[in-house]
Amino acid sequence: HIADEVAKQPNVFVHRDYHSRNLMIVDSHTLGVIDFQDAVTGAITYDLVSLLRDAYVEWPQARVVAWVEDFRQLLQQHGQIAQVDAAQFLQWFDYMGAQRHLKVVGIFARLSLRDGKHGYLNDIPLVFKYLLNELKDYAPLQPLYQWLCERIVPVYLIKNPTATAMLEAHSV
Repeated sequence: HIADEVAKQPNVFVHRDYHSRNLMIVDSHTLGVIDFQDAVTGAITYDLVSLLRDAYVEWPQARVVAWVEDFRQLLQQHGQIAQVDAAQFLQWFDYMGAQRHLKVVGIFARLSLRDGKHGYLNDIPLVFKYLLNELKDYAPLQPLYQWLCERIVPVYLIKNPTATAMLEAHSV
């Protein structure tokens, strides 16, 4: 269901790794963007999710929602999207986030297990929190949300008790 919903979004050029660690201030008026070798055509909200629900920086939810709405309005002003209301665009954003964050949790786990890069495990709690928040308010996503909360979160918290504060709202 998630992939079907994401596929309904307009496709644009996406960086695919557009987050704080890949943005550099070159001078007072120039932004440098690195790590763009995986750029593809993808959902219009992909890079927005990468930036606003960054695995390394957490923004206040109210601020994120306001930025999402600002972006939607800019896209409409520039003819990049048809008349998509704020609720629909936020749903696009959440569904794209759910897909991206499922992928990121898996990648971070793989980097630890296969490649011995255990530092990425420190970033899983925030990404997992994003994922659960993206799932919880959408009826079609409730089975996945419930499964994660009932089966995965408890086991994850046993193995990573420091994540308890981050995920406590989703514990069963």
